[in-house]
Amino acid sequence: MKAILLPLSFLLGLAPLARASDWKTLKDCRYLPNEANDGDSFHVRVDKREYIFRLYFVDAPETETRIASRVKEQAKYFHVTVSQTLQIGTEAVRFTRQKLDRPFTVRTCLQDARGRSRLPRYFAFVQIDNADLGELLVANGLARVFGAATDPPGMNSRKAEWRKLKRLEREAREQRIGGWGIGAGRLKTRASTQPAASVEAFPHRHAATPSPASEPPSNGKLDVNSASIEALRDLPGIGLVLAKRIIATRPFQSANDLRRVQGIGAKRYEQLRPYFQ
Repeated sequence: MKAILLPLSFLLGLAPLARASDWKTLKDCRYLPNEANDGDSFHVRVDKREYIFRLYFVDAPETETRIASRVKEQAKYFHVTVSQTLQIGTEAVRFTRQKLDRPFTVRTCLQDARGRSRLPRYFAFVQIDNADLGELLVANGLARVFGAATDPPGMNSRKAEWRKLKRLEREAREQRIGGWGIGAGRLKTRASTQPAASVEAFPHRHAATPSPASEPPSNGKLDVNSASIEALRDLPGIGLVLAKRIIATRPFQSANDLRRVQGIGAKRYEQLRPYFQ
């Protein structure tokens, strides 16, 4: 089966349904760091095999402007600027990586999510401590309710899940959580302000309270001379090679000197400068 990311108002009625026998439950999954990982799409290792999974129902903002039209659409949805959209996307990556720092469970019917990697990408649900990752992202204002939908056996129907996610999104917007608060000068998740809303991945289990998330750049900017390679790679448009170049070019008199680094042109500098002191 193939899926194109379309508004759920369309997909709720027309998305193909997989048979119960098509669904697989993959346990003891491990998150694999990769430059292409997003908040809602990431590499996973299961029993020595690598997958790329894309979450059902949700869409986290991009971390770079390669697909400009998509970033503009996301910015319009959250009522923020393109630059702020990229910050939300970066925090969504950080949030997902932190949530998946221990073994987790994936449920998938291997529905094609049409990625651009050498590996196929599949839609999936991801469960951490009985909580659903997609619901956590929405509840923390780091993703919108959008994308492919389905009815997996033993879980909420697509209509029930849609209603639940819209409620979580509405609550996050009203409380200015995550991306909904960035316009007011803050980008805090529920995990850093108050317990997250109850989000249950599979029926008859209780959701766990998320562990504290690290502060995003808008609340604690990086020191250009001491930021770790991991912290640098968290920023939009910085991969391993560019992070190493930044470290090799130190010391800087200030973050303004980032323009000296090979690979950081005027456009990328403007994108990165707000993340540094």
